Amino acid sequence: MTERNLTPALEAIGAVRTLDSLREQIVGLRDLLDVAHVTYHSVNSTGRQYAVHTHSPEWQGRYMERGYFKIDPVVLGSFQRFQPADWKSFDWSSRPAREFFRDAVAYGVGNQGMTVPIRGPGGQFALFSVSAQMDDEEWSAWCRTRTGDLIALAHTTNAAALQIEGAAAAPAMQALSPREAETLRLLALGYSRAKAAESLSISEHTIRVYIESARLKLGAQNTIHAVARALSDGHITV
Repeated sequence: MTERNLTPALEAIGAVRTLDSLREQIVGLRDLLDVAHVTYHSVNSTGRQYAVHTHSPEWQGRYMERGYFKIDPVVLGSFQRFQPADWKSFDWSSRPAREFFRDAVAYGVGNQGMTVPIRGPGGQFALFSVSAQMDDEEWSAWCRTRTGDLIALAHTTNAAALQIEGAAAAPAMQALSPREAETLRLLALGYSRAKAAESLSISEHTIRVYIESARLKLGAQNTIHAVARALSDGHITV
């Protein structure tokens, strides 16, 4: 995926105002990411939860009927994670877990997957997952080139969902300085830190200061998240 086609996706997700619109965007992400399925699942501090996904009604019914939510290694394992996790890293050693995996593959979920855990305001927790039917070599190549994009899409989707649900009681964000905004804009265009520093005629150390300051103002977890938040909240355009 290139920055050229990631940016419109981030902007489109940031502009949604209904769950139906968010579902449409999730379907679009499935095609954009070239995967079998995309799932976003959120649980707030009171236990209220909802999900938008591209799975078939048959698999959704099967998942609930068999009580797979009680043993799903991806769901159970992600609560302990803070970084994107390849599904291979979860514990599939039990017989029920292995049976669940075989069933999921049979229903078209795919044999590979990655999940981004998200911790939002007020104890909210969400999972953004993609799955695909690929061999290990294909999947490794996909992960190398698209994990960063997945993080940005995950956090932008979560921000949009929180806004729709009225669950985001985030304080008003501080305005970015012109230099902070320009730094994030260049990163959104695909510039490296070194190239951005050269473009602005400043040192890489100063670039890092601007990035960190912008990240804190935006309440972002990392640089990719800061760029995604700046785009979705209208601080920058590309």
